[in-house]
Amino acid sequence: MKDKIKRNVIVGQSGGPTAAINSSLAGVYRTAIDRGYNRVFGMLHGVQGLLEGRYIDLSEHIKTGLDQELLKRTPSAYLGSCRYKLPGINEDKAVYEKIFEILDDLQVDCFIYIGGNDSMDTIKKLSDYAIVTGSEIRFVGCPKTIDNDLALTDHTPGYGSAAKYIGTSVKEVIRDGWSLETAKGQILVMEIMGRNAGWLTGASALAKGEDCDGPDAIYLPELDFDPDAFVEKCRQLLKKKRSVFVAVSEGIHLADGTYISEMGNSASYIDAFGHKQLTGTARYLCNLLSHEIGCKTRAIELSTLQRAASHCASRVDILEAFEVGGAAMKAADEGETGKMVVIVRTSDDPYQASTEVKDVHRIANDERTVPREWISEDGTYVTNEFVNYVRPLIQGDVAPIMVDGIPRHLYVPGYQDLL
Repeated sequence: MKDKIKRNVIVGQSGGPTAAINSSLAGVYRTAIDRGYNRVFGMLHGVQGLLEGRYIDLSEHIKTGLDQELLKRTPSAYLGSCRYKLPGINEDKAVYEKIFEILDDLQVDCFIYIGGNDSMDTIKKLSDYAIVTGSEIRFVGCPKTIDNDLALTDHTPGYGSAAKYIGTSVKEVIRDGWSLETAKGQILVMEIMGRNAGWLTGASALAKGEDCDGPDAIYLPELDFDPDAFVEKCRQLLKKKRSVFVAVSEGIHLADGTYISEMGNSASYIDAFGHKQLTGTARYLCNLLSHEIGCKTRAIELSTLQRAASHCASRVDILEAFEVGGAAMKAADEGETGKMVVIVRTSDDPYQASTEVKDVHRIANDERTVPREWISEDGTYVTNEFVNYVRPLIQGDVAPIMVDGIPRHLYVPGYQDLL
């Protein structure tokens, strides 16, 4: 493959955005140019947009070093994202024929997809089809997800910045709670993203320190949730302090699998991958506490803020995201296909990590959850091992490039006209 004339690269972004996903895009672009590729195309809204013929030439939009630095500091998906599930090869072969026809027309040698579990399913299917048809296009996945639930990698780009934002926000909310006097006390319940994996919710423990007690309880989706035990826990805490703070995952559920969010929410939206929309967990629990205890409650839902807060990004996260993007491009250039880049932690003190590539078939559609031994015995907190795992990933800051007091981001001029 190395002896052939290098042609073009195409890159896309898929799934939930992060504060670091565009740093990976910058890494792909920079490495592709450095390795002699003619053009780097960007899919607009991932493989779904590609199927509709929507893409741009990134060299027309990333022209300077300042543009690259802006891109690394820009939250959300610069190219636009999607949640499109490719059918099985035998279910709809025409979809694959259309994708490969477009890639051939664009003279693409390397296809890089930045995303999480569902995105790696796309890489798996496309690389399998390429092998079956004899195509020499290489397909490599670049990990991204704040959920931190991809298999075989120590952690995923995007998680460190989200964890930093969550730890910061929890600390600020707890301090706000201290300042208010209420007759019967108050309970603050913060709902944090995480359907089946509690990595984000566990990061709330980062708020604990010399100047802050941290959360009073943390509930992860790895364990079944008992509403009665939850109410009693809060009742006892309220006897000891006037303001109680509890962090809960949006995905906490009863022993029968029923999500707590479903108990007080009639929303029934389901995405292309069969995922139910989870929202309203904190609101339901606050209503429950108000009814059972009679105290003041406040539901706090971070929602998209936890994945879009580039102003609170981790320097370690942004740098690793850039390196992982470059590693994905390097792997594809050197002939790898059907692979995903993983991060390997080589040292805790000082923190050091490197990258490798692993078979995407061992990663796609798998889910890495918080180990049981990193959750307290009673299931209401995380252990020191969890905190020690997360803390190195939130270190350092990436200062936004400010214009008129507000962060400046990179954007595609006339973007809406391209849709």
